[in-house]
Amino acid sequence: MTSQTQTRPPIRFRGRSFLAVVLAPEAPIEDWLADLDALAKRSPAFFAGRAVILDVTALAPSPDALKDLVAALRQREIPIMGIEGAGAGSLGPGMPPPLNGGRPSGEVAMPGEAPASPPVERVTGAKSLMLESPVRSGQAILFPEGDVTVMGSVASGAEIIAGGSIHIYGALRGRAIAGAAGSPGARIFCRKFEPELLAIDGLYRIADDIDPSLRGRAVQVWLDGDAMRTAALD
Repeated sequence: MTSQTQTRPPIRFRGRSFLAVVLAPEAPIEDWLADLDALAKRSPAFFAGRAVILDVTALAPSPDALKDLVAALRQREIPIMGIEGAGAGSLGPGMPPPLNGGRPSGEVAMPGEAPASPPVERVTGAKSLMLESPVRSGQAILFPEGDVTVMGSVASGAEIIAGGSIHIYGALRGRAIAGAAGSPGARIFCRKFEPELLAIDGLYRIADDIDPSLRGRAVQVWLDGDAMRTAALD
């Protein structure tokens, strides 16, 4: 009887980058969690289907405090895939693993009534991206390489994430996240200002915190240090 030896292919390892949302809580934690709850109330599915990293560098929490924080986030259905800024000794059984060496990048997708994981269009190989069609509800456009220009509108429940600036020649009714690759000089421009959420270089502002006198107007948004500024263009 002849036995055939089957040659198995070698195990292959590949590197792959994924975009993750980084949460960096600040003291007092109660106030920070309240702000997080306000964001979740405005966009209930903001964290659905995305990788989340918890950066506790600014807190330097004790092991018990870190455990309580992770539990508080889990209660809010925010899954933490890894923790930055905590020593391995602070992470006991059942805690996410320690991470280090991450580089600033982009984030996000919040559907509301749209599916929990809206399609994300990732574009690479260019320094700027022009979209000639409107961005529909449930769509997320991710372009970490540079600026994004939308000739139409960005609907409620849609999202633009750009490594550079965002230019919208129609109405901004969804979410605009500029400077996602760590660019504090990025700006957001739109012809009609009705956003659900704005972000530049990790600094967020939700609709409830936006000056109501600017709604419906042409507006630019930029960072001034750690403050987000908005001003009418007309």
